[in-house]
Amino acid sequence: MREALREEVLEAPVFPDMRALLDYMRAEIAHEPAEQLRVLFLDSTNRLIRDEPMALGSINETAVYPREIVRRALEINATALLLVHNHPSGDPSPSRGDIEATARVAEAARLLEIVVHDHIIVARSGWSSFRALGLM
Repeated sequence: MREALREEVLEAPVFPDMRALLDYMRAEIAHEPAEQLRVLFLDSTNRLIRDEPMALGSINETAVYPREIVRRALEINATALLLVHNHPSGDPSPSRGDIEATARVAEAARLLEIVVHDHIIVARSGWSSFRALGLM
């Protein structure tokens, strides 16, 4: 099932309909026992180039390294990013740390003309979008 969801994400631009992306990411990481940060690297037409795990953390936090995320985007010629991580607690609400880390990644990317479209948190009980919450 995960492979079918991944294929659906690869077939079309991620925007404007993100339902396939959300289904895929929830299947991939919503039930993981530790936080995991995934970065979806997009091309100029918002098609997925790569989906890569960038950090594996503990039950309630993971390290975010803006330098590594932006370096990887430059290596694969990505022009946009989507940050996605899970909350093993089941609550998809962003923490203060999530908000601060997202701002650091977005600023580092902006300086190199890479757009961070959104940061999505997935959990067993649902998901949240920084853009929809007005945090981006």
